[in-house]
Amino acid sequence: MLPAYVEYHRPASLEEAVEMFQNLKQANKEPMYWSGGTEILTLGRLNIDTPGSIIDIKNITETMALEKTSQFLSVGAAVPLSVLEDDNSFPLLTEVSSGVADLTARNKITIGGNICGKIFYREAILPFLLADSHVLVADLQGMKEVPINELKMEEGQLLVSIQTDASFLHLPFIARKIRKQWETGYPLITAAAVKIEGQIRLAFSGLCPFPFRSSAMENELNKSELPIENRIERALEHVPEPILDDIEGSREYRLFVLRNLLLDFLTELEGV
Repeated sequence: MLPAYVEYHRPASLEEAVEMFQNLKQANKEPMYWSGGTEILTLGRLNIDTPGSIIDIKNITETMALEKTSQFLSVGAAVPLSVLEDDNSFPLLTEVSSGVADLTARNKITIGGNICGKIFYREAILPFLLADSHVLVADLQGMKEVPINELKMEEGQLLVSIQTDASFLHLPFIARKIRKQWETGYPLITAAAVKIEGQIRLAFSGLCPFPFRSSAMENELNKSELPIENRIERALEHVPEPILDDIEGSREYRLFVLRNLLLDFLTELEGV
């Protein structure tokens, strides 16, 4: 369960938040950033991960911003998934995030919390991986911009926002969430794909202990001179390891599901 006493802090700026994290860490108060809090509560009830202090970032303007211009879409890390669904500026993001938990939970789950979470599904990152988005990260040295495909958060760093070029927002896409047998619960595999300049891009969650996009897989799948079945088998040789083998599904079953997903995606998007 969560500790009976947890310190609560609500900084008003990014600088205050990252400094507060370091000060609380040095005082052995086990700080965690808090936006929606759903994962912290879930892991705390399971006695997996419990904070001694929480830093609520929802009072920081940059983390709550949702801005769209003719050039880009900027999504603050503390924006709830349900808000992004209602806004629908990025239809692929709407499609993927609407499959996360239920609406009540999505009113709390934030885009940054899903991307930076410890539960390995984190499927809301998939559209951003496909769109070559960039993230803004704050730490004691200030703010820096990082390609989301290279994102590796270090302790104390704060994800501020995700920025996506507007040219990616309305590409032809497919998104599928495959569960073992129920309509609710954790997915077996979530996959998303877009087509841009004649090339198909794909990203996956639930196949490995981390969400990913593989350029090596895409290179094989886009060799249109080869039969689809051959391309799929060649692409499977580049799936990152390890492939999950758990109560949701065995390694072999996940690969079976992946083959069928790839066949569906290629068949549909190549005709676009």
